[in-house]
Amino acid sequence: MAAQAQQETAVDAVPDSVRDREISVEQEHLDRVYQRLEEKIHEAEFLMHDAARRGQVGTPGALAERDAQVFRAGVHLNRLNNEYEDFLFGRIDLLPGKDGKKGPDGAYTAVEPAEGAVRSDNTADIAETLHIGRIGVLDTDYAPLVIDWRAPAAAPFYRSTPVDPGRVVRRRVIRSKGRRVLGVEDDLMRPELKAFLGGHELPVIGDGALMAALGQARTHTMRDIVASIQAEQDLVIRAPAASVTYVEGGPGTGKTAVALHRAAYLLYQDRRRYAGGILIVSPTPLLVAYTEGVLPSLGEEGQVAIRAIGSLVDGAEATLYDSPATARAKGSYRMLKVVRKAARGVLELNDSPSRLRVVAFGRRLELEAEELAEIRRTALSGTAPVNLLRPRARKLLLDALWSRSGSAGRHSDPELAAELRSSFDEDVTGEDSFIEFLDAWWPELTPRGVLAAMADDKRLGRWARRILNPGEIRRVARSLRRDGWSVHDIALLDELQAILGAPARPRKRRELDPLDQLTGLEELMPVREETQRERAERLAQERVEYAHVIVDEAQDLTPMQWRMVGRRGRHATWTVVGDPAQSSWSDPDEAAQARDEALGTRPRRRFRLTVNYRNPAEIAELAARVLALAMPGSESPSAVRSTGIEPRFAVVRESLGRTVREEAARLLDRVDGTIGVVVAMQRREEAARWLSGLGDRVVALGSLEAKGLEYDATVVVSPAEIADESPAGLRVLYVALTRATQQLTVVSGERDEPDATGVPDLLRD
Repeated sequence: MAAQAQQETAVDAVPDSVRDREISVEQEHLDRVYQRLEEKIHEAEFLMHDAARRGQVGTPGALAERDAQVFRAGVHLNRLNNEYEDFLFGRIDLLPGKDGKKGPDGAYTAVEPAEGAVRSDNTADIAETLHIGRIGVLDTDYAPLVIDWRAPAAAPFYRSTPVDPGRVVRRRVIRSKGRRVLGVEDDLMRPELKAFLGGHELPVIGDGALMAALGQARTHTMRDIVASIQAEQDLVIRAPAASVTYVEGGPGTGKTAVALHRAAYLLYQDRRRYAGGILIVSPTPLLVAYTEGVLPSLGEEGQVAIRAIGSLVDGAEATLYDSPATARAKGSYRMLKVVRKAARGVLELNDSPSRLRVVAFGRRLELEAEELAEIRRTALSGTAPVNLLRPRARKLLLDALWSRSGSAGRHSDPELAAELRSSFDEDVTGEDSFIEFLDAWWPELTPRGVLAAMADDKRLGRWARRILNPGEIRRVARSLRRDGWSVHDIALLDELQAILGAPARPRKRRELDPLDQLTGLEELMPVREETQRERAERLAQERVEYAHVIVDEAQDLTPMQWRMVGRRGRHATWTVVGDPAQSSWSDPDEAAQARDEALGTRPRRRFRLTVNYRNPAEIAELAARVLALAMPGSESPSAVRSTGIEPRFAVVRESLGRTVREEAARLLDRVDGTIGVVVAMQRREEAARWLSGLGDRVVALGSLEAKGLEYDATVVVSPAEIADESPAGLRVLYVALTRATQQLTVVSGERDEPDATGVPDLLRD
């Protein structure tokens, strides 16, 4: 506290002339950085031009080299041309280090100060100043102008604290827009030390970088936190990639931001291994839209796939929601038995032919229903996917027909017998009747076709007997008759794809390039080779497994969804981010079992984030009351700030819609950013109508859609409705109450049993 008071006194004492001088110092450095960036852009443009001239040589080798060079130069040019709002955002002033070793970025690698760096009179000289930015920039002498935020040399910017300062004396956050420095804010890591830079005492400017960042207005897209990463977050971001990194943390601790920054860090550390092979799984499309701009702002555009859990199966997109009871049935492990039975049971539907008749060697041969059923049972006893068992079934049919023909003992010579059998098989398989029978008796099955068959109550009842109860069977069958998919249907589609398998397809011959035909290059290259860019795009589209998988809000995944995600990371390293207290799944133990199966026997490295950077203490305290009901004994993360604004409680008088609209309009005048109105899932469309015309800053969302999002202010409508939606309703309510960065309003109806001050029953002490 004394150090903080000393720092605040120093801040208050800084005259504007010193502030302006420090801004000018940083502006001068930023000008040098942009001048060097322009030089690098010209170099990349030259490479592009040079690559284009290589293509005129006309040999296959020159064309391939041209494509590779154009691709590399284009990626580099794209990164350099991105001018971010705060390209250069940080600076650290360091004491001399214990050793003089330099890293690949030109910065010294020492973490601890050298002996004698601090003189006996508690004074010291700054030996090195590093500027931190989104990508590294070296000057013409290969000295660092900017250190990439992911580089080891930048770690002290995030990890240094007054308790453990290392070499850092002063940490500075630089605010800029485009090429103009707007302001600087400093934190002293060694407040007791009088440090000198260039013969002048080191000044301290501003009110603290973290608090300034927390006070900024929110938009509908997530900002990166690269300028304000805290020490416990940085430990997670830079953790080694091997095995499984498991991160827990309550609302507002920055779990999602940490996961995104970790993806950028892994690419920096081992781009060859991870480029194009990192998958981030988010719970909702809203959260994908909210976060998808973060990685490009960190210099990693197009390198990571961010997919909602309902978008993991190509060609299918979840647009519907299941009722809680239906979701519990579809998401549970029990559905694995059901879909396995359905995948085989579809082959036995009523329209399957019950008799096979063919002519071979001039004789009519027949197989009746009982024989066909036995052949099918034998074929299905194999462990291969159902569609890949069709060749086995075909062979068993031919064996049965061969036995029926009586030709097996006609020749004692093995070669003659084999030749006769081969002729028999050719004769039978050439018959149209056999081909038509096989297509009808063992058709190629699709996941969609099996789910369509499961939409019939009677069929599903046979396949789910003693697995689902009658009510669950009716609800699941009814939900599968809808036009569209839910997130739980997507997991079933993926499971069925694994159960059924896809028959091998003949590879299509690539079309010739018309230019190749004109130049005669087809003689050398009969099929035009893919460029490096085309191959990268094709592999990205075809990719079903990844080198690293990051699961955000992992506590919400059902067992069936864990199986789906697990298939995409069989050989991957993992980062799993979640909070059990925010789980919307009704059986966390079953989900934990599925998670452990997906992650396998890989060792776990666990971290816990403990500080709530989102909610003011006033909101965090109210949410903690619900947490105590939802998960007794759980600890809330500690809020780092207080605004003095208590949550507001409003009671419905004339109509719920009018009250909610009035409260949202009231908040529009009190905050500069966004307002989220959180309602029970069945009220989503109704709430959107209530808020019509209030503008883009206000958004209505269902309780399950709020996960991971944040707003300047929120209106939580009828806590009792949200809590009663499902067995996990109290945990879902806890999530809804922790979305606001500034102000929270709770609207209560009769069902909430508000007291005289409007506080609903669930939120009272």
